[in-house]
Amino acid sequence: MTLHQLFLADLGPELELTGETLRQACFAVRRNRNDWLLRQRTRGVIEMVAHTAEQWLEPVNGFRALALRDGPKETGWNQATLARGLDAFFGSITVESLEALVAQDLGDTRRLDDFGAGSAEHRTGRTSLAVGPELLVHLTAGNLPNPALFSMILGLVTRSAQVVKCPRDASFLPRLFAHSLAATESKLGACLELVSWSHDERGAPALEDLLFAEADCVTATGSDAMLAGVRPRIPAKTRFVAHGHRLSFGLIAKESLSPYSRKRLVRAMADDITAWNQLGCLSPHAYYVEEEASGSTETLAEELAAELERREASEPRGPLGIAESALIRSRRSTFELRSAAVASLTDRNLNRSLFFEPPATVRLWASPDSTAWTVVLNHDARLQPSCLHRFIEIKPVRQWDEVLRFAEPHRHQVSTVAVAAPDDRLPDIARRLARWGAGRICPIGRMQEPPAAWRHDGRPALGDLVTWTDLES
Repeated sequence: MTLHQLFLADLGPELELTGETLRQACFAVRRNRNDWLLRQRTRGVIEMVAHTAEQWLEPVNGFRALALRDGPKETGWNQATLARGLDAFFGSITVESLEALVAQDLGDTRRLDDFGAGSAEHRTGRTSLAVGPELLVHLTAGNLPNPALFSMILGLVTRSAQVVKCPRDASFLPRLFAHSLAATESKLGACLELVSWSHDERGAPALEDLLFAEADCVTATGSDAMLAGVRPRIPAKTRFVAHGHRLSFGLIAKESLSPYSRKRLVRAMADDITAWNQLGCLSPHAYYVEEEASGSTETLAEELAAELERREASEPRGPLGIAESALIRSRRSTFELRSAAVASLTDRNLNRSLFFEPPATVRLWASPDSTAWTVVLNHDARLQPSCLHRFIEIKPVRQWDEVLRFAEPHRHQVSTVAVAAPDDRLPDIARRLARWGAGRICPIGRMQEPPAAWRHDGRPALGDLVTWTDLES
């Protein structure tokens, strides 16, 4: 299967994109939106999107086959990682899940179609209609495809014309998804345009400024530095929805460390670490363990290392660039030196004083002859960003609420906290995490599998895009 040249991004780097070409593209998708997409009912658009997602789950689907065939070269992920990530994402996109999203964020599944009213509006004699942006521009990041794909879905649900700007080296999967939407209904594809350039390319800022001037709403996903550079350039008339750097971690209650529970727990932890090679904002940087008895966390770390070694055989991480590999080796060396220093200091001082308390201990398990995976047992409980690519720290704590103190420096960057805790303790833990600032709390094993209706960064996905019109009776 080969892709036809439906979108500007299909033309590759040889295309010299001009401001006039981009302006005409914005005009075309707006016209197609006003002539066709705006006339569709929400249910009909959702059914087309859900049908497309369902097709991606079929092994014989041409777009899926192309993603798995060329994806390793285009994206760096191996086939197993790609297949698992695509299955998790497209499996969450159903008619039911998208209608639940609309009802959750807008109060009713018909709020984008007709004026309606909830009980509070009825009491004040009002009805209201939610309207999506006429032109929605997305600046996407290159670490994971899911945010870009879901941004496109949100734009279709709100019945907006869209221009999706991808990094030069990360347009492959968004282009495939856009082509699959066009295959479902050609007029859906006609309301989308995909463009691709690198941030440092000559003329890139001028093209972006043109998009910002044309757009009614701009969404951007990327580093905090990138967002800080974009924000001042957004015109006052244009809404700006930004998603910056986030990190996540896990919390394991002592009740989950029994031999029976631990077996399932280790598999779930490995699911989170290997999903998209730990590169997403929802991936764990560390797991805090409420230690039940001396040595219980070490057993957990050792079993996790064995599970990651098994996963490397069935779902290999794949090669890394020189810089990423060097960072992992450097971080490993740092922990190995700390482990050796702690052991030496303990040996020298153990017989000197009955009151000697050894410093925080460190143990490390690592894939032999590669950087494929790393597990560090680190009694220094401060939350430190991982170098990712299946590099995880296990941090014992005496009681779970110590975690919030150790994670405090990253409080406003935390996205997801995965929790393994018994039912009678979970409500209290969840309340404290929510009041501390965690935007999402989920079971361990599902960190990279949020439901379609989740509130990204604690915000309503559709609610941040639409504007409301009130009709007073």
